[in-house]
Amino acid sequence: MAAPILVADKITKRFGDFTAVDSLSMSIQPGEILGLLGVNGAGKTTAMNMLLGLLIPTEGSIQVFGKDLTKHRVEILKQTNFCSAYTNLPSNLRVWQNLHVFAKLYGVKNWRQRMDELLELMEIPHLKDRVTGHLSAGESTRLHLCKSLLNNPRLLMMDEPTASLDPDMADKVRKAIRHVQREHGISVLYTSHNMRDVEEVCDRVVFLHKGKILTEGTPDDIKRHFAEESLENVFIRVARSGDMVPMGAAVEDAEEAEAKAHAVAETGAEAEATTRAPGRKEGDASSS
Repeated sequence: MAAPILVADKITKRFGDFTAVDSLSMSIQPGEILGLLGVNGAGKTTAMNMLLGLLIPTEGSIQVFGKDLTKHRVEILKQTNFCSAYTNLPSNLRVWQNLHVFAKLYGVKNWRQRMDELLELMEIPHLKDRVTGHLSAGESTRLHLCKSLLNNPRLLMMDEPTASLDPDMADKVRKAIRHVQREHGISVLYTSHNMRDVEEVCDRVVFLHKGKILTEGTPDDIKRHFAEESLENVFIRVARSGDMVPMGAAVEDAEEAEAKAHAVAETGAEAEATTRAPGRKEGDASSS
């Protein structure tokens, strides 16, 4: 098996007496789209900021492309990119100018060709000369997606990439992300409150709650684990119930209950057998 693209080993982040992320361990495989989920305050943003090198973990370590993030941050970030619906590009620059600036920062060759390809992919080539500050929320989100793919990143971190998009464009963006992932084999860390996004896009999901991993697995694994029909129902349960049974505990409880039920049934059968009259055959019960 190929080495993971990213490995976080027991990373913790404290702000004074408050622990935002508590001993988080996770990894992303080459070409994998990993969903990082959790209710507001679960620790997703803090975790992502540590993985981007914007925050230094209080404890633990992060390796990206097999290298320590704290020692090789610039080298790593050249091969990484980030997209968020909640960050703003310089509003006084035109769309092409913003993309030109970031292409220069990342050392993108043939940047005009790359820019045109991405604008076509996101269906906004007609906005190339538009002033960025005049874009709608949905148009701005698509521009951010173009920016995040400029350098053909090996690792792409995406924070709510379909926020502000109508259902039609959100569907196109999900398909575009999958297309780019398949074509270039990039790894993606994906956060969203849109569970449809997660179910359609993510290969695997890590569910955070109060800074710790509550459960992880494929979307189907998690739905089966919580006996829910959708990830949205799982999300709602976590949001409304507070602390929930950690991964595996519910399964172990169910197996234990099933084993007890079998034991009771067997004990009952033995008791019934000992009370039968001597010589009575098993098949005689219907004639009594």
